[in-house]
Amino acid sequence: MEQFHGAVFLISIAPTHRMKRAVKRGAKSSRRRGAAPIELYYWPTPNGWKISIMLEECGLPYVVHPVDISKGEQFTQRFLAISPNNRIPAIVDPNGPGRRPIPVFESGAILQYLGRKTGKFYPRDERARVAVDEWLFWQMGGLGPMAGQAVHFRRYAPEQIPYALARYTDEVNRLYGVMNTRLAGREFLAGRYSIADIACVGWVRLAERQGQDLAQFPHLNRWFEAIRARPAVKRAFAIRVEAASKVDVNDPKVRAVLFSQRAR
Repeated sequence: MEQFHGAVFLISIAPTHRMKRAVKRGAKSSRRRGAAPIELYYWPTPNGWKISIMLEECGLPYVVHPVDISKGEQFTQRFLAISPNNRIPAIVDPNGPGRRPIPVFESGAILQYLGRKTGKFYPRDERARVAVDEWLFWQMGGLGPMAGQAVHFRRYAPEQIPYALARYTDEVNRLYGVMNTRLAGREFLAGRYSIADIACVGWVRLAERQGQDLAQFPHLNRWFEAIRARPAVKRAFAIRVEAASKVDVNDPKVRAVLFSQRAR
């Protein structure tokens, strides 16, 4: 058992799930509040980081269940019952509405749920909430998919396709420009720090992989440096899943799982 930024950080066995290891965060808070921790089904990706950041920012106790997407653990029936789109992240909140468990999948939906649950980083005022939702959905529909495709064609495609490289690298550049302009006159995307910023920061963290130079976007770079300096964000980014560092994306079996799935 190791003290990790004031919370108990330990590895335990989850015997009813194929995900063999669980990381408990905030266990002291859990005992103090008498609340069972939220279960986070996670892999260290920009979408996974969104939820670990939000849980850390809200101070909620949680348990991390690594889902090894390189081995196809996202396709197990138990996980599909939680996340029918076979994608991480997903959560199960044992203290959901009516004090009954509730599963939530899709990172944007999870952020909104946790924001409503805690009253943090998701304003109740409708005008302020609209601004947060605009930038949250901008990330979900634009920045995330485009940045993901840029990374794929730049790093993982079996051949370099000039059109695809230019298409997605340029589109991410355009989106970074949109963020840079938005942040020219405000500290955060929707005014105050919110789930919109939490949704975007993990993708901007991988700017170099997307063919982008943050030095060209001074307002965006200032925003990124401010957010990644937050203690909760540091703790979220510090979560390590050992198996993730050992994934060989050039292994044909791994590539078949990650990149060649069709309807089942």
